[in-house]
This record gives sequence, structure tokens and C-alpha cells, in this order.
Amino acid sequence: MEKICYTAFVAAFLIGGQALAADVQKLPQPDLTQPLPALMELLNARQSVRSFNKDKPIDEQTLSEILWTAFGVNKHGKRTIATARNEQNMKVFVLREDGIWFYNAADNQLEKISEENAIPFTAEKQAFVNNAPLHLIYTSSDMHLGHNHAGSAYQNVYLYATAKGLATVIRGLVNFEELHRALKLNKDEFVIVHQPIGYAE
Repeated sequence: MEKICYTAFVAAFLIGGQALAADVQKLPQPDLTQPLPALMELLNARQSVRSFNKDKPIDEQTLSEILWTAFGVNKHGKRTIATARNEQNMKVFVLREDGIWFYNAADNQLEKISEENAIPFTAEKQAFVNNAPLHLIYTSSDMHLGHNHAGSAYQNVYLYATAKGLATVIRGLVNFEELHRALKLNKDEFVIVHQPIGYAE
């Protein structure tokens, strides 16, 4: 009887694993050879933009490079941002109309955690947010240093967006409770900030 139960458990686990595999989006490798403006030029041109073209999506290559810039793994096996004590305890989530995705930097892929469209939870009193095709949510379990790590990540994204002609802005006016639920965060984790990205109107 125990053997039958164990076999059924293994079968169910494998079936569940196959179902989850269908909700993984493998990302193209970031193109690290592309010519970009020098750092000082990017800093001089960086700005917050609050107007997005809802009809112009972001392609997968650009998506991959945005995420790698934010919190990817570089040639040293380290993150693309510095984290205190190398804890690397920040998480980056992608919100799109097709659901909520977790960025798995080690495997360079997005993993769907929900079919729910959580974008409206980011648009508290600012409807323009709904026009952005891509939304990054930065979370952490470190109340002391998590905000610092998120700041490094979204500044990297600002500079990449400037180089690529993308529009972005950093926002804190979101529904934190609904996002915590939708992202299925643990009790000790919290939403830090939201960054919509797209092409300007």
C-alpha cells in the first residue's frame, strides 16, 4: 500500500513539473557587444518619462537585456549590481497582461507564477501606468538594505532605457497589499518599488 502511494506521489510530482515547465519563458542572451553611449552621456540624458505608447511592445531581446541590467549575472558570476554582504536577497518580478513572472537570473528565464494581470495594482491614481507594456517590481526580505539594492537596480535600468530610447519612471504609489498577495510573497518579504518601461508616445 505504501509503495502504491509513493508511486502515485512521484507521478503527480512529475506531471506537475511538466505543467510548470510550460510556464517558463527562456530569454535570449543579452548582447554585450552592442555599442552604447558613454556613461557620462547617459547620465546627462537620463530622465523620468510618464507617457507610454501602449501599441508598441518590447521585444524579447530588449526584455532580456533590461532584466540582466537590473539583476542579472555578470562574467564574474556576480550580480550586475552590488549587494551588501553579497546577500543578493532582492527579487525582480515582471508584470505583463499575460500574467506575473519571476526573473530567474541564474537560468536566464522568466517563470510564470500567476495568470493574473496585476498591472492595475500599480496604477493607483495614475492611469498612465496602464499604457506601459512592461512593469518591474522589486522586492526584498531585507528591511534595512533592500531599498539600497533596488535603487542600484532601477538606476541601471534607467541608464539602459536611456541608451535604447525607452521611457521609464520609478514609482511608489502602488497597492502594496494587493501586489504582496499577487506576487505570492512570503510574510518577511515586501514590495519596494515599481518601474514601468516602454516607448514614449
